[in-house]
Amino acid sequence: MRTSTEGAVDLGELLSSLAQLPLPLVIAAAGALTLAECTIGLGMVIPGETGLLIAASAITDVFGFVAMVLVVTLCATTGDTIGYWLGHRYGQRLRETKLVGRIGRQHWDRAADQLRKHGAGAVFVGRFLPVLRTLTPAASGASDLRFRRFLPASAAGALCWSTLHVGIGTGAGASARYVEDVLGEASWFVLIAVVAVVVAVVLWRKVRARRTAAEAARTPRAEQ
Repeated sequence: MRTSTEGAVDLGELLSSLAQLPLPLVIAAAGALTLAECTIGLGMVIPGETGLLIAASAITDVFGFVAMVLVVTLCATTGDTIGYWLGHRYGQRLRETKLVGRIGRQHWDRAADQLRKHGAGAVFVGRFLPVLRTLTPAASGASDLRFRRFLPASAAGALCWSTLHVGIGTGAGASARYVEDVLGEASWFVLIAVVAVVVAVVLWRKVRARRTAAEAARTPRAEQ
C-alpha cells in the first residue's frame, strides 16, 4: 500500500483493496454487522451503520448494490424479529433488566410511548433513529402490537434504511475512486474528508440522541 511523502496511508488504494475482496464476503460482513446491531443490546456496541457505509463503498455495479440491499434488509428484519419475540416472551420485565438499564430506560419508555401513539408507524420511523432502532422491536413485542402488523413495518423500514445507507456508501466509494483517478497522489486528502464527513454525521446523530435523552431524564427532576 502506497503512502504519501509524509507517510500517510493512501486511502484510495485502501478503498481499492476493499473492492478487491470477494463481493459475497463484503456483503456477508455487512449483513452480519447489521444483524448484530439490530439485535437488542448489541446495537449499542456494534457499529453496524458505520460498517455498512464502509462496506458499501466497495460496491461497483448494480448487481452488487441490489444484492447488498437485499441481504442487509433481510438481516435487519431478522434482527428486529428476534427483538420482537424477546419482547413478546418476557414482556415489560425486559424494561427492568440491566441491559435496558444500561441503554437507558427512558429510551424504552419513549419507544413504548411512540408505539401507543402511532402503532406500526413507530416501527418504521424507529428504524432511522439511533437507540430506538435497537429497543423498538422488543418494546413492540412487549406491547399489544400484533406480529402481522409489526413485520411489514419492520421490513419496509429495513428496506428504506438499507437502500439509503448502501446508496450513500456506494456513492462515496464511487466519488473516491473518481477522485483517485483525477487527482492521483493528492486524492487521499479528499478521501479523508469523505470518511470524516460520514463518520461525523453518524456520531452527531448518536450524540444528539443521547443529549435529548439526558434532557428528558432531567426534566422530571426539575419539575419535582
